[in-house]
Amino acid sequence: MPAGLFRALLTVAGAAAAIVLAIGISSVAIVAAGASPAAAFAAFFDFGATEKAVSTSIADMINRAVTLFIAGLAVAIGFRMNLFNIGVEGQYRIAAICAAFVGSTFVAPAPIQITVIILVAAAAGGLYALIPAVMKVTRGVNEVISTIMLNYIAINLAAYLVRGPFAGERAEGQLTTSTPALPESAWFPNVNVLLEMFGLPAPRGDGLWGFLIVAILLGFGIWLVLERTRFGFEVKASGLNAPAALASGVDPKRMVISAMVLSGAVAGLIGMPEILGDEHAFGSNFTPGLGFLGIAVALLGRNKPAGIAVAALLFGFLDRAQGPLQFADVPPSVITIMQGTIVLLVVIANEVTSRIALRREERRAAQALGRNTPVEVAA
Repeated sequence: MPAGLFRALLTVAGAAAAIVLAIGISSVAIVAAGASPAAAFAAFFDFGATEKAVSTSIADMINRAVTLFIAGLAVAIGFRMNLFNIGVEGQYRIAAICAAFVGSTFVAPAPIQITVIILVAAAAGGLYALIPAVMKVTRGVNEVISTIMLNYIAINLAAYLVRGPFAGERAEGQLTTSTPALPESAWFPNVNVLLEMFGLPAPRGDGLWGFLIVAILLGFGIWLVLERTRFGFEVKASGLNAPAALASGVDPKRMVISAMVLSGAVAGLIGMPEILGDEHAFGSNFTPGLGFLGIAVALLGRNKPAGIAVAALLFGFLDRAQGPLQFADVPPSVITIMQGTIVLLVVIANEVTSRIALRREERRAAQALGRNTPVEVAA
């Protein structure tokens, strides 16, 4: 069997084994909580009794996956440079509130309005990621520490802005605050037609967010940049061995800044599906935690856009089940346990499969040297 095919099959087998083990461990947690594992896992596949409910559940799952996919891409860019951009959480919060406020201050034709909002979000996220990048290359500050601290600053700064300078009008009796509502020209159209193509009715609410198309294009663009360009090669080379990259003419400091800014710019887009396709404003109840979940999604997807997409869909599928789990008298915390267990076991499985593949290559190399024949190198 070719080495590349063997490694791919080994990776799939490891991921499948990790998911099976995660189900077993989660079952123990469900029993400990006094619930039935059978009822819990039945709830995961409960998409509703009517076609409208099924369509809505699928739309909710995909909408959640879109934001997690973008978050995973942002984290993966840093990982490719051997940088742990833990600050994605703060970067998307700052970007979201800045973009929502700027978008509410003017009215333009929809293509211009939406483009400006997206560009503002990317710029705000990239500039906020520039801070830890500059600290790292000039003062040697570890990016994990600086980005974690900047997360707290961003979260509290966004909370201040949405209740202060960026606050819109609040109806009497309303507890939450938000930025001024975006004009209708900034509302991203839905893509319910994709569900209707499969014979499903249009889902309730805002439907299937149109930002799904942007996320797909973004994923393809990131893959193209990281895998098929000189910049992507320099990012990977600098992350693997900075001194060697420097000796070959690549400036590792410049690549640190470039990778962090690109990661932050992508992180700035995480909140755009919700703002442009659903809430049409940044509110004090804006969805938190997407940046931290993006780390898990990137790890599960092995920092590859295709793998991240699968991981995002898996997490979206699990998150969608919170309602059905409550109806089945199962604690929703089971989802968090399952997500964490899957990520932990997949990381372990990746290490085990990598060692198995390495040992296989070593044995093949030894046999080839004994026969004095060429060795096929794994891709």
